[in-house]
Amino acid sequence: MRMLSLIQVSGTVAVITSDGRMIVVSIKVDQTINLILDESHERVFSSSQGVEQVVLGLYIVKSAVIGEIDEETDSALDLGNIEQKPLNSVAH
Repeated sequence: MRMLSLIQVSGTVAVITSDGRMIVVSIKVDQTINLILDESHERVFSSSQGVEQVVLGLYIVKSAVIGEIDEETDSALDLGNIEQKPLNSVAH
């Protein structure tokens, strides 16, 4: 059986975890399909103030939804003026 090496995905992706957190990062996947998030930050949404960005650094996620981010559009966003209810956790 061949062992998988870490794979670098080009570009930036959004990772939405089952507890409703949104983490923006370039990702790597290990041989057990864990997501290894390096130099990551979480976007914390609020219905009364702008989006807060919290630096996480190295982070490992077991299960999540991943979506590609258009870096040009994303960099043009004024996150300080976006008001949005926080994401809900996934009910199992």
